[in-house]
Formats: sequence, C-alpha cells, structure tokens
Amino acid sequence: MNKRQYMQKSFERQRLLNKMMSKPGPFPYVVILDHLKVDFNIGKIIRSAEAFGAQAVDVVGTIFFDPLPAKGCMKRVPWTMRSTFLESYLHYKEQGFTFYAFDSQAPVSLYEAPLPDKSAFILGHEGFGFSFKKEDYPLINWVKIPQFGFVESLNVSVAASIVMYEFCRSRGFNPPAASL
Repeated sequence: MNKRQYMQKSFERQRLLNKMMSKPGPFPYVVILDHLKVDFNIGKIIRSAEAFGAQAVDVVGTIFFDPLPAKGCMKRVPWTMRSTFLESYLHYKEQGFTFYAFDSQAPVSLYEAPLPDKSAFILGHEGFGFSFKKEDYPLINWVKIPQFGFVESLNVSVAASIVMYEFCRSRGFNPPAASL
C-alpha cells in the first residue's frame, strides 16, 4: 500500500468516526476551506477548530485529505465535504451566517471587523486563492490579517488559527451560555 492509499484508507476511517462522535463546538462560527491541498493543512485546521470551539468545518472541492495532522480531532469536530463553494455558501447563507474572506489588500483588518455570532470564515488555496470571483458574492466581507515584513501571505493553517483565536478572544473566550 502506497502513502496515498494509506492516507485515503485512514481518511475513510476518520470519516466514519466523525459521523458517530462529532459535536459542534461552543462558539457560533464555521470555517470554510475552499479547494485546499490534501496534505497537512486541512488536518491542522480541524485540530485548531477543536481547540477554538468551532461549530463546524466545510471542506470544499477536496475528495479526501490527510487525517494525521489532525491528531485525532477529526472524530470530534463536525466537518462536511462539499463539491463546490456555492453549495457551502448557500447552506450557511440560509442559516443567517455573515461571511468573511481574507485578502492582504483588504481595507479592513481582522481585529477591526465586527465578527458577529454566526460568522463563516472562508480560507482559500495558498497558491491559487479562492475558487470563486469576488464580484459573484457581494455579501462576503473582505478582511486582512495585518502582518509585517516582506512575506506575501501566511500559511493557510496559521491564518485559520489566527482567525479562530480572534473570534474567541473578541468574546473573552466565553462561549454563549446556550452552547454549554
């Protein structure tokens, strides 16, 4: 069995465990991962999603991914596989979520954004960006994570962790009483 086959088999096992064991986290936000690579980033983001109490993670445009970097968290955090970004967008729009996507040229910094309950954070592929055009989704708020130096962007799992941390920090790390 090669590495890819092992990864797929392990992924399917974790997928089954997720259906039986996962529960939404206490904070009212979700993370949408738009066409990320199948290697380590998705698992790391799911691990951070558990650490920061996310309701759910949507994995868009990916057939499977490496569960090893999640360190067991894949069975505890609800995650869903969706074929297209539109499918994920419509699902959360119907539930009243406010959308945030990240662009280093955005006029508003993450710490200045209001981040209401029911926030949906969209993170795109590190090399190719998002699978959708900005103009097709006027309800998405564009924010940036302030950074210094000459680096063009952060690793997507690092950016996701910063976003989830900021959401929790903005609430004093106190989840809504209804979620406990």
